[in-house]
Amino acid sequence: MTRTTFGRAAWSALLACLWAAPVHAQTGAGSDQPDLYQQALQSISEGRRSDASRELAQLVQQEPLHAGAWFDLAMTQCALGHGDEAERMFATIESRFQPSRALLELIAQAREEGCAHWHPTTSLLLGLGRGIESNVNQGASSRTYVFDGPEGHYEQTLTDDFVPKHDQYTFLNGDATRELTPNGVVGFAQFQLRHYDALHAYDSASLFAGVEAPWRFRRWSLRTSGALGMITLGGRPYQHQAQVQVRVGPPLPLPNSTQFSVVGSLTYNQYLALTNFDSNVAELRAQFTHRNDTMYASASLGAQRDHALALRPGGDRDGWYANLLYRRRLGERASAELGYVHQDWTGNEAYSPGLIDKIRAQSTDIGRASVTYALGKNQSLQLEGRIVRNHENISIFQYTDRQLQLSWQWQGF
Repeated sequence: MTRTTFGRAAWSALLACLWAAPVHAQTGAGSDQPDLYQQALQSISEGRRSDASRELAQLVQQEPLHAGAWFDLAMTQCALGHGDEAERMFATIESRFQPSRALLELIAQAREEGCAHWHPTTSLLLGLGRGIESNVNQGASSRTYVFDGPEGHYEQTLTDDFVPKHDQYTFLNGDATRELTPNGVVGFAQFQLRHYDALHAYDSASLFAGVEAPWRFRRWSLRTSGALGMITLGGRPYQHQAQVQVRVGPPLPLPNSTQFSVVGSLTYNQYLALTNFDSNVAELRAQFTHRNDTMYASASLGAQRDHALALRPGGDRDGWYANLLYRRRLGERASAELGYVHQDWTGNEAYSPGLIDKIRAQSTDIGRASVTYALGKNQSLQLEGRIVRNHENISIFQYTDRQLQLSWQWQGF
């Protein structure tokens, strides 16, 4: 996930492309030049200002009349805090080219705001809301469990602790990102609190923090990240987690606004409240994304390997999953989002020999729909519904959960 926001320079790059098109056409550039310019624009969009500056400087040396490259280089130098160099380029643009009024206004704005220092961007998101959940404890869909004994089939009735319990809750969540270097490295932190009205044993809190860095090798894009996190349940420490991830974007000939990437990750899970459940999860997935002015869509398909670090019931697990997401703007203030996730897990051993002799086969479907309405520039209301259906060959683990929540969201920069 790209977390960096480039602000003024990214917007100016789009304007510069339109402004520079006729000038660029007259220069007679070779076939390598468009690739270099596109690489520079990609660097700008990913927040890699230092890389963009180097690529644009190389381009203006090779093609002195490339107006778009001159403008983007000037704005990039300004964003890096190189005020004298940016001013020299602004003056060259005004004297050598015929910039439009919109670009002259951007130059004036850059001069007014100043280019003396690099200003790291910060993004904040805060949400507060209420919700209702039908199955807080993931209680079994059926109250009876049939298992095989030495003398045939036995039927056991589950106690009240194992049947679905519903409750209402209040939640608070937040997400913060901040640039750490001029070349797109960002730090991020996320937290979430959920407090139930009655079932306080299921109150939860989570905190994750990490660093993400973009890279480029020739025409290949890479993004690496590392994160640490902790989760509490019922006010007590429940889980620690550590993850490293690499996202690779190969240079494929795809339609405009469509991207393909391959993501690999390794996650270590330590369960503080459970015995023998620690594990390492390896994941490899392929993802397509497409976006335009009014919509965003993504589809991913991945394989997972969950390696148990102790004598966990069922042993190691192998799985796969699919994820679909569609987001669309509805008019000037509203947007809608639909999401679907399917996850399969299959154990390598009998879950509990002598009691549950089956190899656990888990299949989970998660559907989500939300509508967001903007109240102003930085505030919005979101109504979200979610349903989880967990199908298993071991009936005591089968459950269905439904959630509906309304939240107020605030975003700041």
